[in-house]
Amino acid sequence: SFKVGTPSQKFWLIVDTGSDLTWIRCRYRCSRGDRSCTRKGRINRKRVFHAPLSSSFSPVPCFSEMCKVELMNLFSLTTCPTPITPCAYDYRYSDGSAAMGVFANETVSAGLTNGRKTRLHNVLIGCTDSFQGPTLQNVDGIMGLANTKYSFATNAAATFGGKFSYCLVDHLSHLNATNYIIFGTNRNQVKVSGNTRHTKLELDAIPSFYAVNVIGISVGNKMLEVPMQVWDASEGGGTIIDSGTSLTFLADPAYQAVMEALKVSVSKYQRVKLDGVPMEYCFNSEGFNGSVVPKLIIHFDDGARFEPHWNSYVIAAAAGVRCLGFLPARFPALSVIGNIMQQNYLWEFDLKGKRLVFAPSSCNSS
Repeated sequence: SFKVGTPSQKFWLIVDTGSDLTWIRCRYRCSRGDRSCTRKGRINRKRVFHAPLSSSFSPVPCFSEMCKVELMNLFSLTTCPTPITPCAYDYRYSDGSAAMGVFANETVSAGLTNGRKTRLHNVLIGCTDSFQGPTLQNVDGIMGLANTKYSFATNAAATFGGKFSYCLVDHLSHLNATNYIIFGTNRNQVKVSGNTRHTKLELDAIPSFYAVNVIGISVGNKMLEVPMQVWDASEGGGTIIDSGTSLTFLADPAYQAVMEALKVSVSKYQRVKLDGVPMEYCFNSEGFNGSVVPKLIIHFDDGARFEPHWNSYVIAAAAGVRCLGFLPARFPALSVIGNIMQQNYLWEFDLKGKRLVFAPSSCNSS
């Protein structure tokens, strides 16, 4: 959860390491007769942030240098009818969805590693009042954790020692299951169930993203034949880790190699086609046993290895149907380790030490 404003209001946000704007569903102006937007009304009805009720809400002026120059990368608009008009945005996502609203500085509450709360002042947020695309219709907002100046990760990590971490439960878990995000060092707040490993975070290789140096993928202890330029950011390739992308994207040469290696293990199950499912290979999972799935390992150049759980890449897509959870990206292209592949692991982003730490976890608090 995420608390914003004075007095504070609570929202449930989607954590996205691939975007830099943190925004919430918001109403900037109150229409006459709108009882939900008065102090006598229900402030958090439908979990909409009513900006006029927060004494710390401070819109960014549209005539400011911040709006006209610094926020251009966050899709700020040039419209400025009056000096006191707030700086507006039309924030675009890679899937075609968009969030529209105004920028403001606000006070937000964050959890500390000792279990206490602290308030951060003058944090840039988006007050979003309209949406485009189905993916944003049922969310309270997005917590932008990209590697950029104005992302919440950069602001919070600077306050809490340059680190943040999260743990994502299985995407099929009960709605009451909790995903954790922690700012500062994880002091055993989330239990791990295996060896902790780490690899270098390439914070400057691919602007705004968290890049890692992958050198190969093995399936069933056999390293797949994939051209090295697929993993080389200087040649149009490279790999990022992104909590805002569900499925894992692999550049074509890697995608073809991984799919061919995995298809063999599930070929005895009847292949099926699911409408509305983007994955290429799905099958009838009646009688399916995960023990037939070979171990997939992502290898990093410093010797670290990420070993996702088998059900993070042979994923349940519908009742009685599983799919190989990868999508192709036409090369040259980034490969993206998506959030389903990351599930049931604790991930710590050490921005000061430029290190990504990870370990298997059920995402239960200690």
